[in-house]
Amino acid sequence: MPSPDSAPESALASRRSKITPERAQELYEAVLDLLRESGYESLTMEGVAARTRCGKSTLYRQWGSKPELVVAALHGTRRMRLPHIDTGTLAGDLLEAAQAIGKASESDTPLMHALSHAALQSPELLSALREALIVPEVAAIDAMVRRGQERGEIPADLPAAAFVPAQLLGVLRARPLLEGRYADAAYLTRFVESAIFPSLGLTARVPES
Repeated sequence: MPSPDSAPESALASRRSKITPERAQELYEAVLDLLRESGYESLTMEGVAARTRCGKSTLYRQWGSKPELVVAALHGTRRMRLPHIDTGTLAGDLLEAAQAIGKASESDTPLMHALSHAALQSPELLSALREALIVPEVAAIDAMVRRGQERGEIPADLPAAAFVPAQLLGVLRARPLLEGRYADAAYLTRFVESAIFPSLGLTARVPES
């Protein structure tokens, strides 16, 4: 026999099913674009509706509020760039990670800046931001370091190993504030070779003649 709560849940699922997965992705991408352009405080359901030619009532029926829509957009657009990197060496992994992170810095950095303040006021938003943009990359970098330790490339008890994710991801936020420029692939490659490699006892690659 259905539970007393099953009818409302079925009705909610029915209302939400009117938006296809493809249409939801369009909406999510529009939400993130608006966040990059104007920040979280300026984002409105009306603005999303206008950008996507979607009825405002549809957005409210589907997600209920701006925070819920932003959380859904973060979850729905998660990209897994780093977990697939495995070059066979720690140095190679970190250089490839620098390239992957740097290529996305122009889109990811404004999004992080747009959401950081609001996320500190909302545990749900902070959790979504971490799950979408931070936790997967931290885990992937930690895995690279762990493989390097297992191969004997760096000592298993090297203190600096624990700080590699903070260095590589933290500089994404720092460079725009310090220099007014994104930490692109070229910059992150230099950073890895000049700052992270020495802390791990790795040797930077020798430029080809």
